[in-house]
Amino acid sequence: MKHFFSARIRVILVAALLIALILIVVSSLTGLKLPEMLVQGVLAPIRSGVSKLTDQAEQLYSYMFEYESLAAENERLKEELAQIEDQARQADSIARENERLRNMLNLPLTQEGYDVVDSYIISRSSADWSSTFTINRGTNVGIQEGFCVITANGELVGLVSEVGSNYAVVKSVLDSSLEISATIASSGYNGMVQGGYASGLDGLLRMDYLPSSAVIRNKDQVVTSGSTVYPRNLIMGYVVDAGFDDTGVAKYALLEPAVNIGSLEQVFIITEYSVE
Repeated sequence: MKHFFSARIRVILVAALLIALILIVVSSLTGLKLPEMLVQGVLAPIRSGVSKLTDQAEQLYSYMFEYESLAAENERLKEELAQIEDQARQADSIARENERLRNMLNLPLTQEGYDVVDSYIISRSSADWSSTFTINRGTNVGIQEGFCVITANGELVGLVSEVGSNYAVVKSVLDSSLEISATIASSGYNGMVQGGYASGLDGLLRMDYLPSSAVIRNKDQVVTSGSTVYPRNLIMGYVVDAGFDDTGVAKYALLEPAVNIGSLEQVFIITEYSVE
């Protein structure tokens, strides 16, 4: 053979020689024996890996603990918010009740000749929420069909149309089946007021049979004329428009109801009054 060692073997021998020299130098500098150096060389990467895993585990535990702590705090804050909202609702309800009681102090109901029963609305008609509603009073407190229903401020709400032992159904002034004798307070013109549903005037009242010569102004107040069912001067609404009816010989007026039927919570039923 021309060459005793191949080029690859020579490279391996040279590398081994260099590694041996490096190990000898490091051993002399550190005082470690060759086996100890080999062991440490193998264990060092393992120690590093274990250390990293330990650090990651600690971070994960810290994150989980913090997450649980935040979740618990979030739940506590939700409970506190629910309590605050409930208190706000109760405060709002109390405020409305106080306002109603204050209104009652200066109420036309307190005039001599009025006997009333207070009640609360418990449901509204599913077919037409603003034409009928149910209250929490009935025959057990003397309520009867045909009794007049008003607000704390003496505004006309409607008429009791059905009654049970502990409930009653009220037909509001917006219901087109009610016809009520009324007067324009400022001028004395008389007519009949009916709910506007039948003529497509949702939410309004229509006053018919007014004289063709009647002078009708916007914001004129319309009140009940008085009958065996409705006391006099209950406020019905305010004029928002007027014109001639289809015959051309009489006028009509459109009224905005004095009370927002949809927002009512409490009403008063007149059980007895003196006809003037």
